[in-house]
Amino acid sequence: MPDLTIPTELLPGDGRFGSGPSKIRPEALHALSAAGRDLLGTSHRQAPVRALVRRVRDGVRELFGLPGDYEVVLGNGGTTAFWEVAAFCLVERRSEHLAFGEFSSKFAASTKAAPFLDDPLVVSSPPGTHPEPEVSEDVDAYCLTHNETSTGVQMPVERPRGDTGQPAGGLVLVDATSAAGGLPVEPGEFDAYYFAPQKCFGSDGGLWCACLSPAAAERARRIVGGGRYVPAFLDLTIALDNAPLDQTYNTPALATLVLLAEQLEWFNGNGGLDFACGRADASAEIVYGWAERSQFAEPFVAKPDERSHVVATIDFEGSVDATAVAAVLRANGIVDTDPYRKLGRNQLRIAMFPAVEPADVEALTACVDYVVERL
Repeated sequence: MPDLTIPTELLPGDGRFGSGPSKIRPEALHALSAAGRDLLGTSHRQAPVRALVRRVRDGVRELFGLPGDYEVVLGNGGTTAFWEVAAFCLVERRSEHLAFGEFSSKFAASTKAAPFLDDPLVVSSPPGTHPEPEVSEDVDAYCLTHNETSTGVQMPVERPRGDTGQPAGGLVLVDATSAAGGLPVEPGEFDAYYFAPQKCFGSDGGLWCACLSPAAAERARRIVGGGRYVPAFLDLTIALDNAPLDQTYNTPALATLVLLAEQLEWFNGNGGLDFACGRADASAEIVYGWAERSQFAEPFVAKPDERSHVVATIDFEGSVDATAVAAVLRANGIVDTDPYRKLGRNQLRIAMFPAVEPADVEALTACVDYVVERL
């Protein structure tokens, strides 16, 4: 690695640009420290922790403008666990999956492995694009990904519609792990909008949160009540029963809940989802504008409306070694700009979650220019 020192005046104020775990705001860390004196290490069945869970549930409901009959449900295990929850409790017989990267493909693998489900219908497109859903009478759950973290592609959350323009039958289940809190969404377009909090919500992993429509809750209760074996850890009806009690079935990581609650209140206190998305939009405009003007870089995603506003993937021409650039940046305190390993491209991947200051994104682009010029 070349021994390059980036001038201090070029460096961002905070050098964390990871796509998850992501930057945690200092204010949230101060709140976590304060919570350590009376929350951490106490029972999750008692009033103080249940009040914390209520802060999270109320904050999610406010942020996404959920209708009164939608439910906010929490559980342990992160998005990976929720894929299994959905396979057991939300897919009745056959699911359709839009697969356009590493993470959007994994849920399909879960439903394919489930011995009580038919093989899923998988609609794929090359990395850097997203496919369109195919309406089928055989499908009872359409599984979308709002933002593909591995490739930097975003897609709109919309109920699939057939030739008549009417919404297709079946639930719409949306993996929103890197999108929730950074991209706009309308509750009427989904039945389950689920995420883990280590991306836009500036928290730690290990928790899943799901916004569920009445149809999703009814589907889960019908499937479980109909006799399908569901392990208690994956039983969505148990999580639904615990939600109005402001608690989780298993002991949650309280620090994760504190950080999530703080981020939600920061969003909602400053204008809600419009505020959060606006910060991501500003950073995306900076990154993609810089790449389009650059002599050595360009956006990996060709269509501007498919370029993610929370995770940017920027290709470098062959004469510039992106791995070396990322290594120099890391040595200078600018971390986690490496591409997704399995994508195998000569590129940087830059998180633009709401906690990341757009001014720091601007500084990052100047630092990249400085390094490339000297390599």
